[in-house]
Amino acid sequence: MTFIRRVRTASGATAVQIAEYAAGRQRIVKHLGSAHTEAELGLLLAQAREELEDRAQGVLALHVEPVAPVATLVPRPVDAGLFPADTGAPEVVRDGPGRVVATPSRVLFDALARVYADLGFDGLGDAVFRDLVIARVVEPTSLLDNGQVLTDLGLDPASYATMKRTLVRAGAKKYRDQVAAWCFEHASRSGDISLVLYDVTTLYFEAEKEDALRKVGFSKERRVDPQVVVGLLVDRNGFPLEIGCFEGEKAETLTIIPIVKAFQERHHIEDMVVVADAGMLSGTNLRELDGAHLRFIVGSRVTKAPKDLASHFRWHGEAFTDGQVIETLTPKHAGRKGENDPMVKAEPAWEAGEHPGSWRAVWAYSARRAARDAKTLTLQENRAKAVVAGEKAARTPRFVKTSNGRRPWTRHHWPERADLRG
Repeated sequence: MTFIRRVRTASGATAVQIAEYAAGRQRIVKHLGSAHTEAELGLLLAQAREELEDRAQGVLALHVEPVAPVATLVPRPVDAGLFPADTGAPEVVRDGPGRVVATPSRVLFDALARVYADLGFDGLGDAVFRDLVIARVVEPTSLLDNGQVLTDLGLDPASYATMKRTLVRAGAKKYRDQVAAWCFEHASRSGDISLVLYDVTTLYFEAEKEDALRKVGFSKERRVDPQVVVGLLVDRNGFPLEIGCFEGEKAETLTIIPIVKAFQERHHIEDMVVVADAGMLSGTNLRELDGAHLRFIVGSRVTKAPKDLASHFRWHGEAFTDGQVIETLTPKHAGRKGENDPMVKAEPAWEAGEHPGSWRAVWAYSARRAARDAKTLTLQENRAKAVVAGEKAARTPRFVKTSNGRRPWTRHHWPERADLRG
């Protein structure tokens, strides 16, 4: 942690330094200077704050008027000696040491409530729902613990039973549809919705049994708890436009079409570009998007050159420059013969009418990515060689029971080849 440090020097000035905690100790990073007046101290503190400021970090408009901090010089320690001098100042008598009663983050709540209102979400007229949303933004936790989060924000939270009734009311009154409409209005005013991006995530529950929605499925965190699949559609700036929740066992590739169609029907959109990674889009999804007259961009990293580049390799060799871009045709159906003839030097330019069996493919070469992939493959190869040579143990699979240090499928548990022949 980096912070601004003020210390008293031997000459009586106040030194301003930038320090950090490292291994439980304070370490001086930079000494900015010494101040003898309040004005000099203010200039040094302003310089220190500029040094600590991250230029790359964005600023959230909180609509809160900043208050200028008041800085004072570090007082000189008074050596009273045997007989303290009489300064004539009245003696300050304290009843006792100060005590912190509470430290609510009310400013944080007010700022988020203002953003909530600016987006139009206060049109729901549900204060408890607003508090639950803000608590979720501040600290994602369980519904039972939301009360403590709201207390830390300086609020008197509703009861746990009221919170549960609020969530039931949100589903019954279709809050999601209303919020989606306000999000679309905001994105339409402040940006461009001709291009949207889609991705999914999984949310797990610490529950023992599955139900109609929460089911055990593929988990990116390799968990075996019941989960749900959440799909999110955002604009090019990352602002949410449409969200959907699916059963935990549902394949991710089957979620994009329902979300895109719901967004399209809700706002009567006929033309837009959908961007997703290759894991989200299957051949069936691409054909459905194409049938709905929607354009799409599928991004994916590849470590092996595809067959689409056969013509380029034949006529230009295997050397590439960093950032080089090549356009080719790629078949719509796996296993089908491509419409690009490697015997022809000129790469064909994709046209929907002229190449009905192909998609347009754009390949970009990255020297940095190629070096990283080569390093990773080399490490994996060396690790495999070490396992074969007996220098290193193979990684043990999860959820496999061993007996006396042996796995069930090792050759010690199977008959020899001679026994199988007999």
